[in-house]
Amino acid sequence: MSSTEKIIIPKKTLWEKIRNNKSAYFFLLPKLVFFIIFMFIPIVWAFVISFQDRGVFTVDYVGFKHYIDAFQSPIFRAALWNTLIYTLVTVPAFIITALVIAALIHPLGRVSQTFFRAAFYLPTVTSMVIIAMVWRWMYNYRFGLFNYIIGFFGFEPVNWLAQTSTALPSLMIMSILIPPGSGIIIYLAAMNNINPSLYEAADIDGASPFQKWVRITLPLLKPTTLYLVIISTIGSFQVFTQIIMMTGGGPGYSTETVVHVIYKTAFRDFNFGLASAQSVILFIILMGFAIAQFKALKTDK
Repeated sequence: MSSTEKIIIPKKTLWEKIRNNKSAYFFLLPKLVFFIIFMFIPIVWAFVISFQDRGVFTVDYVGFKHYIDAFQSPIFRAALWNTLIYTLVTVPAFIITALVIAALIHPLGRVSQTFFRAAFYLPTVTSMVIIAMVWRWMYNYRFGLFNYIIGFFGFEPVNWLAQTSTALPSLMIMSILIPPGSGIIIYLAAMNNINPSLYEAADIDGASPFQKWVRITLPLLKPTTLYLVIISTIGSFQVFTQIIMMTGGGPGYSTETVVHVIYKTAFRDFNFGLASAQSVILFIILMGFAIAQFKALKTDK
């Protein structure tokens, strides 16, 4: 055989790949069954219901009526706008805070890193219901911590959660001040996996710490940043516990969010067709954000 001749390896079919790795697929089967039953089928069923008007014993096909009603609803439009503002403020704050804190912890020794990992991650284990109750007390008009602090400086107390001008910013401040434990852990893991020889080569070339940060650290953290941006965006669009525990969507509709509207439409008004259409709209919006974020933060590899 000539050295220039290529060895052609026949491609395996999908069934052959499954058969050769059947033990791996066997272990993945329970998770796959769980995903199909409790996630994939409900998603498909919600899409089907969004085109129907369902009664106790009747099912009527209504086409895109629920989608039109959703966009014509001033409450749903207000919820979309509030959720978008909440996302645009809280997601960058989450990413920047996690990145800065991880960068400050990274030069420390292993024991110190472990301590700060635990210190920043433990608050995220706390139930959001408990956190919301604590912050609702802090925002209390009569005896809340924030009004006590501003009263100490001679300012009048503020009804933080009962004014349209302060309710949504108060919720955003709460989200921003909660330690981004998961982001810190993930960023630290990514930083620890960067090859130290890259920094050594930069030191030989006379690069400053800021140049090493911009030219080495940030580009290599792009995949991690992409993951965190997508996950945090999905989480911010699904904000619900803080709303139902602290404001109920009020005053007016100033803190109404998409998931809270979907919840009330389905389980208060029992309009499952409209709620399903709203859920599909939310899915499309999140998919659009994810595609845009992939294009903006994709690597060259």
